[in-house]
Amino acid sequence: MKINWKKHTLIFKQASGTSRGVLKKKSSWFLIEEDEMNFDHYFIGECGLLQGLSIDDVPSYEDKLSEVCYSLNEGNWNLEKELIHFPSIRFGLEMLKKSKEAIRNPFVLFPSKFTNHKAPISINGLIWMGEKSFMLKQIKDKIEKGFNCIKLKIGAINFEDELELLSYIRNEFSKDEIELRVDANGAFAPTDALEKLKRLSDLNLHSIEQPIKQGQFDEMAALCEKTPLPIALDEELIGVYSGKKKIEILEKIQPQYIILKPSLIGGFKSSEEWIRIAEQKNIGWWVTSALESNIGLNAIAQWTYTLNNPLPQGLGTGQLYTNNFESPLVVENGNLFYEKESNWDLKNYL
Repeated sequence: MKINWKKHTLIFKQASGTSRGVLKKKSSWFLIEEDEMNFDHYFIGECGLLQGLSIDDVPSYEDKLSEVCYSLNEGNWNLEKELIHFPSIRFGLEMLKKSKEAIRNPFVLFPSKFTNHKAPISINGLIWMGEKSFMLKQIKDKIEKGFNCIKLKIGAINFEDELELLSYIRNEFSKDEIELRVDANGAFAPTDALEKLKRLSDLNLHSIEQPIKQGQFDEMAALCEKTPLPIALDEELIGVYSGKKKIEILEKIQPQYIILKPSLIGGFKSSEEWIRIAEQKNIGWWVTSALESNIGLNAIAQWTYTLNNPLPQGLGTGQLYTNNFESPLVVENGNLFYEKESNWDLKNYL
């Protein structure tokens, strides 16, 4: 059967704010092969870009997808080196391979207690940027839904207002009741970042992601050395391909945590290499989805469960879209469950 790619644009239920702008839609491209044994099933891999952030957000992206499909249809699946600068396509190809290797269901890539409906994954509740009242509404909603780990996107509104929102949570709930994480997406200036970290640390936060923009290695290293609040590298991992470079970055910056987004850093194998290096250096880590559809989220969640990381993971983005794929993934009480079998009827979407 022929392998082709198809594009699907996901529409946000509500415009979602980050320090890099407001998101209203997000596109993914899918590598698809029909199952010759069951034409209601597909083998599929998701290639998901984040515009302005993914290293492979380039005009030639769809041309590269066409080249990849041609190579696969010619029987050449060894494309890892060719796709070194296209981490999202590497991830999509890795997912497609796992789908074809699946024994029972092409969407059960990593069988486990999670996919057998016996164990959930603890996740954080994500609070998007926006007006103060909008963010407060989200916070109350997440707490009512049973989340005990909440992550706030910060850096777009007034810092004092953000502190007030965090203070509201902390005044109502201790750090033992609600874990608080914040993600600055590089919004702080190096000149005042340490002072902001000190003020944030007064609120007993768990960590802050990427306080300053990536690529400022000396400044980030100094922050990680002096910070009163654990720092997690996120965007800093994007565009780093070799194991040697990964070691150099972690030795140079010495963060407290790293965050793994397979679509942005080249898939499962690349993420596992980051994990091995981080653990050798006593650096913590967790996994976060990067606004994939439920197809990509399904693969990432299944893989994440096999890693046995007890920290809440960043896998709660499946409910953001009006036109996402129906899936077995269900969020309840701050946990992600693989609740039921699904035929993954994609014909209405792709």
